[in-house]
Amino acid sequence: MPDGRGASIATFWFFLIFAGIILYSMNPGNLMIPIMIALLAILVYIISGIYIIREWERIPVLRLGRFQGIRGPGITFVWPIIETVPQRISLRITPYMFSAESTLTKDNIPVTVDAVVYYRVVDPEKAILNVEHYELATQYASQTSLREVIGMVELDELLAHREKIAKHLQEIIDEKTEHWGIKVTAVELRDIKIPKELQDAIALQAQAERERRARVTLAQAEVEAAQKMLDAAKTYAQNPIAFELRWMNILYEMGRENNTLMLIPAKLPLSLEPGETFTELFRKFMEKSKKSEE
Repeated sequence: MPDGRGASIATFWFFLIFAGIILYSMNPGNLMIPIMIALLAILVYIISGIYIIREWERIPVLRLGRFQGIRGPGITFVWPIIETVPQRISLRITPYMFSAESTLTKDNIPVTVDAVVYYRVVDPEKAILNVEHYELATQYASQTSLREVIGMVELDELLAHREKIAKHLQEIIDEKTEHWGIKVTAVELRDIKIPKELQDAIALQAQAERERRARVTLAQAEVEAAQKMLDAAKTYAQNPIAFELRWMNILYEMGRENNTLMLIPAKLPLSLEPGETFTELFRKFMEKSKKSEE
């Protein structure tokens, strides 16, 4: 927006002339009054034309409505009334947070997406001459582009590939704002909100997937256990002594428990006599094994 210095000066001059006429009518012969009023009007005119432009700012100058150029940073002088400054343009990055509410994805699911776009002015001349209110234009372009991108992807892709979609959104917005002298530096998707019913369905789907993986893992464990049992059976078949030692170990582990009722198979190589300990039974087994080897 114009700074309004020219209108302020014109208003100040009007009241100054009006006051000068009143003072001169009260003292008709005093020429110092119009001289002082003229000097004061010139001083105010010169001071009002001084602009101090900060490092990150630029100002466009129009002389009688025609564009003259971009000035800044530092101190510059703009002739009031003759030259005008429509607005100050900031070259810093501007963040803008926006959202697309109840937008349908490609698979017709309503979602609400919150996003942030970061943009900056790289060509002040285009920003002032090619578009009115470049900030509003960039913000509106960001909102419409977000809805376009959401409508081109499915919900699963939107949830799983945020960075990819944000990059594509940045390219679309940057293409629209390039002719306005605006550069979009980054776009981020802050939050994706979906209906409560769909959240429950996704949770059930994830739970079912975890149960499926657990069952597959359990089945694989059963297969591996069965294979190990087959390997052990082959080892016992090739070495009967190892099989008998295994039986002894089983009986020993069972006998360690209190009040354990043991049913010993009839085909066990050795039987446990009344009052006999497992150590004595094992010693008898080792003696029998030595005799069989001799």
